[in-house]
Amino acid sequence: MSKEKVNVGIVGLGIYLPKNKMTAKEISEATQGHWAEDAVINKLGIVEKYVPSAERCDGTQEMGALAALDCLKNTGVDPMDIDAILCITEEWKEYPLTTSACYVQDRIGAKNAWGIDVQNRCCTCVSAMKMAKDMLIADDEMNMVLVCGGYRNCDLIDYTDSNLSFMYDLAAGGGAILLKKGYNKNLLLGTHLMSDGSVVHTCGAEVGGILNPATPENTDEVFKLRLMDSPKMKGLLNTVSMPNWLHCIDEALRKSGMTRADIDYLDVLHMKRSGHKGLLADLGLSEDQSIYLENYGHVGQIDQILSLKLALEQGKVKDGTVLSMIAAGIGYTWAANVIKWGDAEYTPQSDLRKRGSLDL
Repeated sequence: MSKEKVNVGIVGLGIYLPKNKMTAKEISEATQGHWAEDAVINKLGIVEKYVPSAERCDGTQEMGALAALDCLKNTGVDPMDIDAILCITEEWKEYPLTTSACYVQDRIGAKNAWGIDVQNRCCTCVSAMKMAKDMLIADDEMNMVLVCGGYRNCDLIDYTDSNLSFMYDLAAGGGAILLKKGYNKNLLLGTHLMSDGSVVHTCGAEVGGILNPATPENTDEVFKLRLMDSPKMKGLLNTVSMPNWLHCIDEALRKSGMTRADIDYLDVLHMKRSGHKGLLADLGLSEDQSIYLENYGHVGQIDQILSLKLALEQGKVKDGTVLSMIAAGIGYTWAANVIKWGDAEYTPQSDLRKRGSLDL
């Protein structure tokens, strides 16, 4: 297929959510009274969130596989037709140093696919979707890529650490999204990403790596998320995070030949309530043009798939809807893409070049 005439569209998606939930009241109690239930709900924006059970099905890799199976069920796609799996499963998983993409490939029977794990923290879904599109356009022999993964970094939160209040919303679940070349529906258009590595070591798991390995004395801290330099990280985020997000959105729109006025639905990760409302206001959108994940929590890089699923179910995304997925992850990274849902009139890539909006 000529690269001048290729579109990449979303065939469908899948979700897996655990049975267990943690309520705002339980989060308040876990903070030992530092956060009242009302503040958890109204400031942090968490009514309840999904958390894993002790069952094997709630393992990080397995949740990604279950979401992939749900995607295949929803789309009717033969797993043998999948050419590659970009797995966005988080590093906190059943067994460290095992390849999650290979786990999914075997679990769903995608024997013709090759797989690779990709990581960009909570930006990974948007990043991997761009990678999948670029791969499909570049490789004449590749037709379908599955992006999927699981997330449960909620295990790593110490609710008595007030520095981590912005991560109290971390939850659990799995998501999958299937992209196909030459699929003239649900087109993935422009994507834009940004990174700022100046704060890369300000937040993460301080204990358990090469510089601070696990010992009998620090086992309680192994893989626990901590702010290692709170003033530096929060200082940067308070000044540049929202402008960077808006820049990513504007650039993704430019690459799609659109402006902010074209956005019908904002597919946005969970954040504190004021930040969510502020972002909508900056974009001139109403609260009806998004879904606030207050009953789900922040399922990391799965949020964008979850929000799209809910929006389709609620009729907020339908044929003709233009939506923008946005994400951010510690590191620090920001990302946004643009998707035109439903049947799409064919737009040659050469025309996009003339408008300066080709995203390759």
